[in-house]
Amino acid sequence: MPQNQLVIRTALALLAFAGNSLLCRLALKATTIDAATFTSIRLLSAAVTLWLILQITKGVRPKLGNWPSAVALFVYAAGFSLAYINLTAGTGALLLFGAVQITMIGAGLAKGERFTLLQILGVALAIAGLIGLVLPGLAAPPLSSAALMIVAGIAWGIYSLRGAGAADPLHVTAGNFLRTLPMTIVFSLVLFTHMQIDISGFAYAVTSGAITSGIGYAIWYSVLPHLRATQAATLQLSVPVIAAVAAVFLLGESASLRLVLASIAVLSGIALVIQQRGQIKRP
Repeated sequence: MPQNQLVIRTALALLAFAGNSLLCRLALKATTIDAATFTSIRLLSAAVTLWLILQITKGVRPKLGNWPSAVALFVYAAGFSLAYINLTAGTGALLLFGAVQITMIGAGLAKGERFTLLQILGVALAIAGLIGLVLPGLAAPPLSSAALMIVAGIAWGIYSLRGAGAADPLHVTAGNFLRTLPMTIVFSLVLFTHMQIDISGFAYAVTSGAITSGIGYAIWYSVLPHLRATQAATLQLSVPVIAAVAAVFLLGESASLRLVLASIAVLSGIALVIQQRGQIKRP
């Protein structure tokens, strides 16, 4: 892939990932749509979009995927939406991203990876940043919403770990999105009394599912083979920053000092771990 095309596609994918936070927060803040309905429409739209992409590009229907990964994907999407009822876009993106990376780092440790001193300090710094963000105080996000987003991040980390090394990640992801659809029905039925929808909320949910999720993942998987693992992980450090900055200009949110300091701690800590990854020694 030509270098300029790689740069453009990578930037579009990262913007799409940040866009998910912005669209969800905007829908739940500015329209009447409820979190369960947003989740259901988002997952359905993503499933349909990925199905169409596979049909058009490869002439096949998604047959791969598995139920444990689909459950992890659904928990991520549901927790993500429920959390954004009360979280700002920047805070939610940082909690989500931090939880994802710490989950994946923890999995590496559990498999026997040995970290350098700098990596250990990086993990400690990232965890301290997340703790500092949710500690009680005037600028602290609601604890229940923060907990939901952390659960969503852990679920996405598990989903990513389960899909690592897949021969055709786009095919697998399309299959997993399709498998979440029965779960969305149950989710919506459980929260039926809260069900609300309007045209704007519906449009934001479809955009989140079809464009920033479906097409966003398709673009990301097209560039991943051309990036080293550390490059891909480092590039994703920009997602919470993009979401926070865009939220200030597009949603009128303010970046509190607590969020800025927590972002510096979390992203710097994770960057230390990623950049030192090549120095990990196995027993």
